[in-house]
Amino acid sequence: MNLVIQGKSVSKQILEEIADLAKPEEIEALSEHAFRLKGVSYDEGVAKHCEAAFLDCAYVPANARLSDFGLVVMDMDSTLITIECIDEIADMLGIKPEVSAITESAMRGEIDFSESLRRRVALLSGLDESALSRVYEERLRLSPGAEVMLKKLKSLGIRTLLVSGGFTFFTEKLKSRLGLDFTASNRLEIAEGKLTGRVLGEIVDASGKAYWLNRVREMLYLPKEAVIAIGDGANDLKMLAEAGTGIAYHAKPVVREKATYALNHVGLDGLLSLFPD
Repeated sequence: MNLVIQGKSVSKQILEEIADLAKPEEIEALSEHAFRLKGVSYDEGVAKHCEAAFLDCAYVPANARLSDFGLVVMDMDSTLITIECIDEIADMLGIKPEVSAITESAMRGEIDFSESLRRRVALLSGLDESALSRVYEERLRLSPGAEVMLKKLKSLGIRTLLVSGGFTFFTEKLKSRLGLDFTASNRLEIAEGKLTGRVLGEIVDASGKAYWLNRVREMLYLPKEAVIAIGDGANDLKMLAEAGTGIAYHAKPVVREKATYALNHVGLDGLLSLFPD
């Protein structure tokens, strides 16, 4: 196994302390913020040491390569982008706290996602559709490292799927902007330029995300092991379970517990540090 250590800052002292525990055969500097400790011994103290130093750590098979993968599937809200779009839309009506509370409860897995989405969207009834454009232009920001990660994936021929419990208005714009290969999300009903408070068609919930992952995977003739899924909330758990490698990105505890790896302190480009090309 290799041990990948990365964070906003990795001091020489901390690196040496971790090396004393892991006993690597070699230490490879990937950048000033990321190191690969090769041929390590597992030590449960490493994770505690890294947590105390605000570092991410991951034990990765020594023979794993990024080029082994053919598809990366990403959640949108609070994963590819920094915001929860529906919360920001609600802010246009002055009801963000009410909607955010439902969003957080759903992401922790406390209430059914489909139920939570219908409840939240119903509260948006009557809002002018121009609010969607305002959220995209004024508030939507990509997560740190997103463009670096996507550029690398594209260079290796790895396809990308953005699958979201959010809305097509945003996923389609991001698809065009970032050159994503596939998207799947929910459609807001709009009548006479205003949101009706309803969602059209079958809701992309946790099962829907897993369905789209497998649909695209099968379309590309890929085995499960060739898929990486990245998410942050309970709604992503089924999707992560259907991937060969699941990554919890700045995620809720329930997701970190189930994922293969967790990126808690670095950006999405932290994925690239896990695997050599």
